[in-house]
Amino acid sequence: MAGARRSAVFVVTALGAFMASLDLSIVNVAFPALERTFPHDSRAALAWVITGYSIVFASLLVTAGRTADRIGRRRVFFTGLAVFGLGSALCGLAPSVDLLVAGRLVQGAGAAAMLPASLGLLLGAFPTERRSQVVAMWGGVGALAVATGPSLGAALISAGGWRWAFYVNLPVGALAWVLGRRVLADSKSEEVRARPDYLGVVLVSSALAALVLAISEGPSWGWSSGRVVACLVVTAGLGAAFLYRSARHAAPILDLTLFSSRSFIVANTATLLYAMGFFAMLLGNILFLTSVWHYSILRAGLAVTPGPLVVAAVSGPAGRLATRVGFRRVLLVGTACFAGGLVWYATRVGVEPAYLATWLPATLITGLGIGLTFPVLSAAAVSSLHPERFAVGSAVNQTARQVGGAVGVALLVVILGTPRTAVAALGNFRHLWWYAASMAVASGLSCSLLRPGTAGAARRVTSTRMGALRRAVVGSLSTASRSTTAPPGCEP
Repeated sequence: MAGARRSAVFVVTALGAFMASLDLSIVNVAFPALERTFPHDSRAALAWVITGYSIVFASLLVTAGRTADRIGRRRVFFTGLAVFGLGSALCGLAPSVDLLVAGRLVQGAGAAAMLPASLGLLLGAFPTERRSQVVAMWGGVGALAVATGPSLGAALISAGGWRWAFYVNLPVGALAWVLGRRVLADSKSEEVRARPDYLGVVLVSSALAALVLAISEGPSWGWSSGRVVACLVVTAGLGAAFLYRSARHAAPILDLTLFSSRSFIVANTATLLYAMGFFAMLLGNILFLTSVWHYSILRAGLAVTPGPLVVAAVSGPAGRLATRVGFRRVLLVGTACFAGGLVWYATRVGVEPAYLATWLPATLITGLGIGLTFPVLSAAAVSSLHPERFAVGSAVNQTARQVGGAVGVALLVVILGTPRTAVAALGNFRHLWWYAASMAVASGLSCSLLRPGTAGAARRVTSTRMGALRRAVVGSLSTASRSTTAPPGCEP
């Protein structure tokens, strides 16, 4: 394949990663504007704009990757791109919260189909010796979207309203579609024969939705009410059915044999706990700046931008450091920094705005902690797996992250409540920051169970592989690369 054609393939697949990553950041920034547009809808209802996307994305990720392997990655990529664009249009046009959430569910399905297929197409377009480099660059585009999302999203929303947070995907998607039809060649795995577990998708999605519904509506329904109890019973029943099916299906969503590895269990448990605090903080900080300090959306977006920039700067050195000193040491320092930054928020931030004195230091500290943890957790999760299982192991780790995020946002709704005064609101936000800090500590305690040595696990994921993992939307690896040769540095 000619160099120009390969570059075009990279552009098309990177645009997919950019859209999916940017949309997460923008929606958080858009949340205050959504509250103003739909004042009669509760925060619990609006939270489904975020949690609904996470649930569908997490549930479909592995299955979408296997479907792409089975019927063709080009076909699934364009299907995902079209579905994502349709969901974006529905969100932008939505006259009600219900239709907005429906659009977000469609977006989540499109992103889950698009991302693993795009990586499979990218790997197929480049020779083995260049795959690590292009995957790192591909993931770097996603990291750039996350880092610039708050400021770019705030600028779009300030200029044209929250609907432009979704409309912006349409021209980007159209460019990817037109260019992709010319340069993308189809590929699929001849080894994939079993039909993916589509019923398992329904079971796990319904179980997660019932759990999030019980948590978010608990204060209004009553924690001991029949509806909350029914949701929890449904969660337990469908969750048990999902695990039973996963243990017996030929191509399950959750490969239970992965959990024979202690490092895999520990790292994914730590990821789940960390995400429960991280995603709650992510949305909570925007809400605090706009509701207590009365920042505009643009000013709030700029105020939180230093954190993602620190993450982007730190994640590379963190990956290289972990290969030298081991995952556990880096993760313990990272979770401690993240918890410390959250404690700073909880003890130093007050009702009166004081950005440079109180907010910026906490943002920089938490950014340092996030840069030292999330990418290293992703690598630790697959470190003990055979290279052929890196992709599916990474997908499970991303699923754990999205599930933790959905639960964390649901808990945010409960913690923040509906305070009537700025002082009362500050008290609730302090409770939120303490909660997020406790999740960071719990994640750190889980990380302490990782083996301290560096010769085994850490060296199996070399600095080259760490570069790909730290910046990629790791879960989007899914199973798209199972039929390709592992990148250099992945061999045992």
